[in-house]
Amino acid sequence: MTHPTDPGRRRFLTHGLLATGTLMLAGCDRLSRSDAMQHLFAASEGLTQRAHRLLASREALAREYAPEDIAPSFRANGTTMPRESDYLRLAANDFRDWRLEVDGLVERPGTFSLAELRGMPARTQITRHDCVEGWSCIGEWTGVVLGELLARVGVRDEARFVVFHCADRYWGGDRYYESLDLREAYHPQTLLAYGLNGDDLPIANGAPLRLRAERQLGYKMAKYVMRLELVASFAHLGRGRGGYWEDRGYRWWAGI
Repeated sequence: MTHPTDPGRRRFLTHGLLATGTLMLAGCDRLSRSDAMQHLFAASEGLTQRAHRLLASREALAREYAPEDIAPSFRANGTTMPRESDYLRLAANDFRDWRLEVDGLVERPGTFSLAELRGMPARTQITRHDCVEGWSCIGEWTGVVLGELLARVGVRDEARFVVFHCADRYWGGDRYYESLDLREAYHPQTLLAYGLNGDDLPIANGAPLRLRAERQLGYKMAKYVMRLELVASFAHLGRGRGGYWEDRGYRWWAGI
């Protein structure tokens, strides 16, 4: 198990330095939707990200825990059963016909079955999920290291972000999506997870595949992933802020 030096102190310093900016960025009222405030939020978020990375090295690992720390049941939140017909058909067949699409700014676009992903180099890690709502839960995740998959498709030089397109429409509205920059995507603990606590990933927790980005808050960890798109910018997606909740006022950078 890996225990980075004094992670609580690092988290305290990061949050303490940027408390004012974080409070501003958390808003989702009428003022926060004005053009002037959007520019201010973007600038403040950039400061948050830069300060966090000054305090944490490129390869700094999130804390990993012992098996006895695993929660008896891993809490499911957000969508717990997508109602979209295409997803329901795949689930009815135990996802044997499911394929992950990888396209965008890559040299070798492709599709991958769950069996093919399981055949790639895997990692198992016991980590804590921290939700923006204030709760946390420890679980054991198994999946393909995202960097391994990206190496197979060949990321083009102009790509800057990985976008995770999902099967579910949150509360029946827009399709859920999220994004990471390449630095976070290539982090050794960033997984496309297909297993939880020694079993197949349950539907309530994102089956057949979900993102685990252990240095980020929970809303970044997209469930029901169907497609990865490599892009230079996410301005053309949703409302242009890089994720379902970011489009509704959350910070794009959610490092912890």
